[in-house]
Amino acid sequence: MYKFFFKRFLDIILSLIAIFLLSPFLIVISIVLALSGEHYVFYFQKRVGFNNKEFYVIKFATMLKDSPNLGSGLYTGKNDSRILPFGHFLRKTKINEIPQLFNVLIGNMSIIGPRPLTKKTYDFYRYEQKEIISKVKPGISGVQQIIFRNEDEILDKVKIPLDKYYKKNIAPLKSELEIWYVKNFSFFVDLIIILLTIVVVIFRKNNIIYKIFKDLPRNKL
Repeated sequence: MYKFFFKRFLDIILSLIAIFLLSPFLIVISIVLALSGEHYVFYFQKRVGFNNKEFYVIKFATMLKDSPNLGSGLYTGKNDSRILPFGHFLRKTKINEIPQLFNVLIGNMSIIGPRPLTKKTYDFYRYEQKEIISKVKPGISGVQQIIFRNEDEILDKVKIPLDKYYKKNIAPLKSELEIWYVKNFSFFVDLIIILLTIVVVIFRKNNIIYKIFKDLPRNKL
């Protein structure tokens, strides 16, 4: 019942409330982006979602327009030279993720769920893993998003090709975390993840999620 009706109902209500309350703030951010950097406000990127279907995720623009074809491509480090000056603030505070509320309202995302990945990084998962993960809609936040909130810092320290490191060290754990979420899917789990998302935005180094969900796959990085 929760998966097929109540979760969607909550997504619509929560996204509408959030968009309404944050609208003055979103307008200010949009004006600042329009007047700075490369003068574009939103960034649209194709991601893999529910039932393995692709859609465009909406974010505030934080990087150079041609960033996927520059430097490290799809992988972004904390001190990546492609990040715009105002983009550093938006990424650090996760404000750049807020426009995904419109993805939730449209219906191709949820408030909580697996992280929507580009096809290239999604293909690092095995076929059987994709079949499990794709059974729920991707989310603005989730177990993987909380645990890998400092992924940019991890990538900054990598000395080998990022594709190779991501496939060997990051993708396996991410897939395990997403499968854990699907198998433990419930209103209670979603509620806890929402609360934990707020906590880790304020206290970035907090690992309380492992104290609450003791059977989570461990971060070995």
